[in-house]
Amino acid sequence: MAMSDARKTRVVVGMSGGVDSSAAAALLLDQGYEVVGITLKLWPQDCVSRAEDKCCGPQAVMDARAVCHKLGIPYYLIDEANAFQKQVIAYFAEEYKAGRTPNPCVMCNEKLKFGALLDRARQLGAERVATGHFARLEKSPDGRRTLLRQGRDARKDQSYFLFSLRQNQLERALFPLGEMTKQDTREVARECQLKTADKEESMEICFVPDNDYGKFLSDAKLVQRHRGDIVDLRGQVLGQHDGVEFFTIGQRKGLGISSPKPLYVIELDAASNRVVVGDDSALERDQFEVERCNWIPFDEPPAEMRVSAKIRYHHPGTEATVRPLTGGGASVTLHEPQRAITPGQACVFYEGDLVVGGGWITAHK
Repeated sequence: MAMSDARKTRVVVGMSGGVDSSAAAALLLDQGYEVVGITLKLWPQDCVSRAEDKCCGPQAVMDARAVCHKLGIPYYLIDEANAFQKQVIAYFAEEYKAGRTPNPCVMCNEKLKFGALLDRARQLGAERVATGHFARLEKSPDGRRTLLRQGRDARKDQSYFLFSLRQNQLERALFPLGEMTKQDTREVARECQLKTADKEESMEICFVPDNDYGKFLSDAKLVQRHRGDIVDLRGQVLGQHDGVEFFTIGQRKGLGISSPKPLYVIELDAASNRVVVGDDSALERDQFEVERCNWIPFDEPPAEMRVSAKIRYHHPGTEATVRPLTGGGASVTLHEPQRAITPGQACVFYEGDLVVGGGWITAHK
């Protein structure tokens, strides 16, 4: 976007203390926007001592503040710890307790980065909110809707985590890195002499130290261990466990039972606190349902759609037929069975690089 197009529009950039958000701020400034940097303080006070490189940690705040100082733009640290606790961490724990595997990044984008941060932007007189996501936005041909597309760099695309954003959120969003690669963003940061240019990125959930979610849930007293049975597909008891919260679909290690052949978690029955295990072939499915769907190109989806369905972030996508259901859900038929379709995870639908929408995978019926 040229400087004349920006017309000194005020934009709030969500600053995580990483290279991507730093480069996004620098690019918008170069394009003529009036840029304001904001970091949402999401960590509770008892979490300040966690890993310094986390996007919700104190080192990240110092790095974000240093970047904004270097760019000569205002910087604010805004406390949203209570909202984060209620809308992300509580959701995270409740999903595990229900035998589902949550995706807190999607929820954080919807509720915090394009929820609370949008509200803060309005208070500062800003018209748009920008982040360092690798995704692209464009207007529909009739100009009535904002469309979401994959980032140009397929290896870094993050559109999966943005599928649940509504039109009122998408139309005020900016993703300056959508056409770029990760290396491009580092070059932008180096050219601007930003301290985050060579900072390593964390691939873990920002509030879970060492990616050990079970330890986090226990240490934070969000769940309590409660003994239950590990059973096979016929219901025969094979062993004991400390709670369905500590397992995920497809898990093989840590079952604590011996077997002549590898066993995997096939189902988590929270109501009876049972972990159901079986061999690898039992993990494959070609039909499931999703709930709480969000459709981006249209208000009302067609009766049937042929899409590429991503059943988790690192999944390459597979051809599927989607049929919307009453009540905001949809049935999904995969053209080839897939392994470890996990309740609680997002299933996102694509037509080419266009995000059609998606929903949350439900348990077996």
